[in-house]
Amino acid sequence: MIQLFHVSKRFAGDIYALKDVTVKVEKGEFLFITGPSGAGKTTLLKIMFGALNPTEGSFIIDGRNYSRIPHGEIPALRKRMGFVFQDFKLLPNKTVFENVALALKVMGVGRRDIKNRVLRVLGYLKLQHRMNFCPPALSGGEQQRVAIARALVKEPAIILADEPTGNLDPELSVNTIELFRDVNSRGTTVVIASHDRGLIERFGRRTVGLVDGRIAN
Repeated sequence: MIQLFHVSKRFAGDIYALKDVTVKVEKGEFLFITGPSGAGKTTLLKIMFGALNPTEGSFIIDGRNYSRIPHGEIPALRKRMGFVFQDFKLLPNKTVFENVALALKVMGVGRRDIKNRVLRVLGYLKLQHRMNFCPPALSGGEQQRVAIARALVKEPAIILADEPTGNLDPELSVNTIELFRDVNSRGTTVVIASHDRGLIERFGRRTVGLVDGRIAN
């Protein structure tokens, strides 16, 4: 499903965010990527999503080598992936329904299908009663669920989440990972970046550790 071979990412000034990283994520797997701040977790997820190109190495997503895909075909491939940001990135002047629907509008989905799919995912995440509220009126946990709903509504094969519990209290953090576990049980491949070792150990899934941009385990 996801394969990275000897991937490095260098930014200006010869600063490496990743160095010689090889990782394989099986279809349907639930994987944690862990490490301290600055270890390269976010950079790794962005490369997996196709938002960053590696300086060296190659990566295969869903059976296709990104380095050989015509630039115009990359957006179509990314439609099969959902990304959950640490800071939610919700539009404050749009309702919950509108924030979630936006992902489908960008994909060109019809109005009726958008309504059905958004209502279904909001029901699954217990957010239907908040669908006409704007994000500033929601709690942090509710905003995180909206961000997850926005990723899920695309019905992706892969979900990538960057520190999805970083702004939540311990109880909400556990609830959030349980949501991802439920999504994974339905067949979606889930990759979560987190520095919370206690939370990771609680769920007992395979873990890839990063330290200074290198695989540490």
